[in-house]
Amino acid sequence: QYGIVLDAGSSHTAMFVYKWPADKENDTGVVSEHSMCDVEGPGISSYSSNPPAAGTSLVPCLSQALRDVPKEKHAGTPLYLGATAGMRLLNITSPQASEAVLSAVAARLKSYPFDFRGAKILSGEEEGVFGWVTANYLLENFIKRGWLGDWIQPQKKTLGAMDFGGASTQITFETRDTIEDPRNEVVLKLYGQAYKVYTHSFLCYGRDQVLKRLLSKLFQAESHRATISHPCWPTGYQKSLLLSSVYNSPCTEKERPSLALNTTVTVVGTGNSSLCAALVSKLFDFTTCSFSHCSFDGTFQPEVSGKFIAFSAFFYTVDFIQTVMGRPVHMPSDLKDAAETICATSWSELLQKASMLEKRLPDYCAVSTFVYLLTTKGYNFNNHSFPNIAFQKKAGDTSIGWALGYMLNLTNMIPAEQPSSHKSMLYNYWVVLILLFVVTTLTSLVTAVCLLRRSKSLAI
Repeated sequence: QYGIVLDAGSSHTAMFVYKWPADKENDTGVVSEHSMCDVEGPGISSYSSNPPAAGTSLVPCLSQALRDVPKEKHAGTPLYLGATAGMRLLNITSPQASEAVLSAVAARLKSYPFDFRGAKILSGEEEGVFGWVTANYLLENFIKRGWLGDWIQPQKKTLGAMDFGGASTQITFETRDTIEDPRNEVVLKLYGQAYKVYTHSFLCYGRDQVLKRLLSKLFQAESHRATISHPCWPTGYQKSLLLSSVYNSPCTEKERPSLALNTTVTVVGTGNSSLCAALVSKLFDFTTCSFSHCSFDGTFQPEVSGKFIAFSAFFYTVDFIQTVMGRPVHMPSDLKDAAETICATSWSELLQKASMLEKRLPDYCAVSTFVYLLTTKGYNFNNHSFPNIAFQKKAGDTSIGWALGYMLNLTNMIPAEQPSSHKSMLYNYWVVLILLFVVTTLTSLVTAVCLLRRSKSLAI
């Protein structure tokens, strides 16, 4: 069997084709990623002025899906599109434009021979919870095949999940603590077991929106002068920006100046890590809290516990630190030191190290500093808990993100009740193998005893 999910993120869209055994038992066949395709161009929310182009952008990947899924399976293959924070933002500024984009995308998807089951905008909480489900499903923390072919529930704790996209970031983890804000509590019943999960999504705290918000703070501080300095950009790097490129988002519109949006500002990098950290800190409110514990911006969060997996831009940021900068990330101080080193590295040095990443290179100082402050001051990871975070983008050969959890939920492939305990076909093979092993062992023992007796009688 096959299933297709289009992950329509804020900065780009990715298509995932999943597969699982057709003879799956009680809807619990193990699902894996069959293939994936990155849609060229920006996310669908950027097509608000030309909605049909959003649907057209998906055609190359949908053509790949036609090839990847066997033709005889097309009609029975469910096809979903889920849009995340980019479309949530568009829905705030222009619900009509948001609806037009979704309608155009749905019309295009309906024209394919798959079983199209809808295009919708996910809430931040859904995005967080489905990412958590994906990670724990892939790591077999809910259920796994026993060696006799039966389903067993491993006595393992679930992992927390941290997602960092283009327009939002999510943290989701199982907790025994009281969740003081009911908006952050989700109780899931999976395979007969209940999980009490804390989840929160921070809109405007995704990578792309963070970078816009930093520029907006600088423009304000420098009174929108023609040339301003950016402490998070490397020395030797500068760029001219239209004000419209910064203030075209609900995340910055409250700080929008009275100047014309076609005004150009030249931004010059100064590579100052301490000033950069001070600037990034201004994005968070660490003072307001009406609960016993808060992360930031007055949001309740219990103490982090257990192991975590951090994916999406969390992974790409730490991967850059480890592979390009050649620095380990085991403790909070490692992340802080690495961010400071990146900030102090000139533009020419960065280009020498990773010219293939030229488009994103100027922003690694700001993003590394943000990830450090988010995880330590925001989520309150410390020297004891930070080493429990694994920065990964895949589990085995399958990408970690909300898409698989979304499909598992909508196709009811994770039943609420415990799977039936009867054995799968594998059981018969194991019985035969065990019998063969017992017969072989007994035969060997009998032969050994006979040979021993014979040698003794010959000796006499």
